[in-house]
Amino acid sequence: MSIVFISGATGYLGRPLCQRLVSAGFDVYALTRPQSIRKVPLGCVPVPGNALDAQTFQHAVPLGTTYIHLTGVSHPSPAKAAQFKAIDQVSFDASLTAAIAARASHFVYISVAHPAPVMDAYIAVRQACEMRLHGSGLHATILRPWYVLGPGHLWPYVLIPFYKIAERIPAWRDTAGRLALVTRRQMLDALAEAANNPPCGIRIVEAPAIRNSSRGAVSASPSALSSTIRRPSAPSA
Repeated sequence: MSIVFISGATGYLGRPLCQRLVSAGFDVYALTRPQSIRKVPLGCVPVPGNALDAQTFQHAVPLGTTYIHLTGVSHPSPAKAAQFKAIDQVSFDASLTAAIAARASHFVYISVAHPAPVMDAYIAVRQACEMRLHGSGLHATILRPWYVLGPGHLWPYVLIPFYKIAERIPAWRDTAGRLALVTRRQMLDALAEAANNPPCGIRIVEAPAIRNSSRGAVSASPSALSSTIRRPSAPSA
């Protein structure tokens, strides 16, 4: 049985991903705040802890696990720049520390499409996290959506007509693809595929590949992600 450890297991993507992976036969460990244990989906192993402090949970990370980091600020906006550093950056550092200690076989991280015209602080934090992951020596999948549409995350639907226009203009086509909107279902498909197909090296998955993820297919082949593979660096000290 494949083992997965998920940080942010009761969030916007974490909860439905836990449910999907449990249904697919994964052994899922769900990191959650003690007061949120009741929100952990059935079939998961609850791991109470503070996602900002590796010391509170790294002892419970199974050796050789696939570690999926989903903790972060909800509903990102330019007004939350300080929170990106205090929560997104710190929780990533804690997860990476725990994953390295557990000799994780695969680390899955949701970054963001870049460069992008807005959210400089948000992008800067995620670029810094990507750099740390590249230097960690871990095999990893980095997914780069720009915005994930779903319940409570619907405002970018008003931009769809502009995307349609941009896709028809050669000079804008690549940018429109890189910054394409993805649905929560597409994101969950891509995460499930990544969990089921660990790379040898660093795999970068851009928005077009996320959108093309086979729906509901946890057992899809690695090529379905149409991603870039890079060898990991030596482990950092």
